[in-house]
Amino acid sequence: MSNVRARRGGSPGDSRRTGRAPRVHSTRPVPAGLRSSATSRPGARRGMRRSVRSTTATAPRRRPMVTGRAVLLGGLVLLLALTLAGPIRQYLAGQAELEQLAAEGRELDQRAVELGEQLERQSDPVYAQRQARERLTYVLPGDRLVVVVDGEAVEGDAGTLASAGPDEQLPWYEGLMQSLADADG
Repeated sequence: MSNVRARRGGSPGDSRRTGRAPRVHSTRPVPAGLRSSATSRPGARRGMRRSVRSTTATAPRRRPMVTGRAVLLGGLVLLLALTLAGPIRQYLAGQAELEQLAAEGRELDQRAVELGEQLERQSDPVYAQRQARERLTYVLPGDRLVVVVDGEAVEGDAGTLASAGPDEQLPWYEGLMQSLADADG
């Protein structure tokens, strides 16, 4: 209790209580040159002592290049990046897969349209008849068939070709030998 009174301006030996309020200093501002170096705040006094000591030291104290806060912040940023790397990679892979599936869907839609058009063409009897004539060499009764073999036009009945020479029946081995002799030249 005596320390409190000493700070407020009372004497340490004065232990009696009076009914009056303690003496309060004036609250008006004091010019900077008139301020005393002793202040009533303990933290301010300690700070002044440190500043006096630091000015008297031979080497000034250097600040570290990397502070603890910077290391902590860097660690948190790294942790956040590692935490988000997997989901972001999955998101981007999903987007690429969606684009690929959308392209495949468009191709399949185009193919379905083409097949629908082909189905409509094939349902037409004139188209079916023309394809039978071209691909299968079908002829209608009464039509003449002309087939070009080796650049020469050969005429005949529908479905028959004129034979090129006498039709001799040779045994299979003689036919094989003859074809080898013809191929050899």
